[in-house]
Amino acid sequence: MAAPAAVLAQNSLAASPASPFLALPSDYILGPGDELAITVLGFDEYTGTRVIAPNGTITLPVIGVVPVAGQTIDSLTRDLTTRLNYYLVNPSVAVSLTTLRPVFVTVTGEVQRPGPIQLDNPRNGTNGNNPQQSLPTLSAALVAAGGITTHADLRQVLVRRSLPSGSTTTLTVNLWDGIWAESNANNPPLQDGDIVLVPKLAADATLDRRQIAQSSLAPATVRVRVVGEVTRPGEVQVPPNSSLSSAVAIAGGPTEDARLSQVNFIRMNDQGQIERQEIDLRNLTDSYQVQEGDVIVVPKQTAASVADFAGRIFNPLGVLLRVFGL
Repeated sequence: MAAPAAVLAQNSLAASPASPFLALPSDYILGPGDELAITVLGFDEYTGTRVIAPNGTITLPVIGVVPVAGQTIDSLTRDLTTRLNYYLVNPSVAVSLTTLRPVFVTVTGEVQRPGPIQLDNPRNGTNGNNPQQSLPTLSAALVAAGGITTHADLRQVLVRRSLPSGSTTTLTVNLWDGIWAESNANNPPLQDGDIVLVPKLAADATLDRRQIAQSSLAPATVRVRVVGEVTRPGEVQVPPNSSLSSAVAIAGGPTEDARLSQVNFIRMNDQGQIERQEIDLRNLTDSYQVQEGDVIVVPKQTAASVADFAGRIFNPLGVLLRVFGL
């Protein structure tokens, strides 16, 4: 049975409209680079746009420098109202977001390029005037990280977020259901500083890795080396759901001297061990699915043995290890 689409570690996301993962304007954490529209009714000198400076502040007439970073829109509105009360009678203050800063998040786990990434926000003018629509989504972060691997468990992707109070909350998202659904409910927006963890599939997992490779979150291509008797030997970029024969075809196809009955398929397994299989590709069809770093060796008809041929290509062992990026 599929896991719920989005479950907080302690509470259901739907249970609280003020959940930090809904990224409503009142919950958005302000930071340097955000542009604010401030209106003080009847006082034009305070009304206008302000960009939060690198030190996390804005400057207003009379009241001077105001610390803003780390506040929400609601808390800043209250703060400005309190400060202006010293100079104005019952000031009416309104604050809204006009342009969001780039979002920096860290993506770890089963993605092609784990690490910190920047997700740019389009100006609100291209998305209406709702800041929530401009926030980058979880799926956008995974795509920006090069896409998921075929080992990714999309049913329980974790998003960790630090709150203004200093505490941390964690959201578990079932992206697997969201991939095949028309709804965007399984694709929450991210905020600056979020950490995304894509866990690895358990050994007994029931998810089809071929379907994972066909999903919109998979990389557009993976790198595979096809060497030996093919027209264009070397590294080729192939779709992640490709078969061995498809990779051979992308490498220009076999030459007339190719011994397709004894093609060697070499892969480094999850334990870091190199595995080799002998595959018959004479019909140029197979049910294998390539992965990043796979090596396909197409030997020559006159080669003494396929094993010797592969050994000559990858001797010493360090050359083979470099193929796998070790």
